Amino acid sequence: MDQPKPRKLTYEEIQAAKVKSGNEALRPRMPVVAVLDDIRSLQNVGAIFRTADGVHLEKLFLCGITGKPPRNEIRKTSLGAEESIPWEYAKDPLPVIHRLREQGYSIVALEHTTASLDYRQASYRFPLCLIVGHEFHGIRDELVAEADLAVEIHMRGVKQSLNVAVAFGVAAYQILSQWEQKK
Repeated sequence: MDQPKPRKLTYEEIQAAKVKSGNEALRPRMPVVAVLDDIRSLQNVGAIFRTADGVHLEKLFLCGITGKPPRNEIRKTSLGAEESIPWEYAKDPLPVIHRLREQGYSIVALEHTTASLDYRQASYRFPLCLIVGHEFHGIRDELVAEADLAVEIHMRGVKQSLNVAVAFGVAAYQILSQWEQKK
């Protein structure tokens, strides 16, 4: 049987489908938080907010030099997602990591390490804290040392890593896929 040719949905059709499927804000959030360690680009912070909204993440922790709302540069990229995703600022991410571990979160670093697994092959344990780091320096060593698991996205080209917001999105959707399979 022939498939009908696809047609791009209008904004109104997309919104109507969301309303029909139920209020997303009332659905349980994915039991994942993210720690943003020294993300210097406000556009990257905004893109991470938008992706966090897309996977219905529990919370973002903005740490160190990571910019925080309200900032026009964040809002321009997030399209207002900073209002739908709970967030908290902490100068030092280490106490945040310790508190999350005490609450039962597994700590996952998205970083190249001597023990990193391919992000697609890792078995994630929930609730989970995903750490992403500075665009050039990555996650600081003391946070990597706190991780229960390190995952990486293998690069086939000449560059060693993706943009932090893109890498966060790739990992977040893989984690979402595993969570949906496990629940």
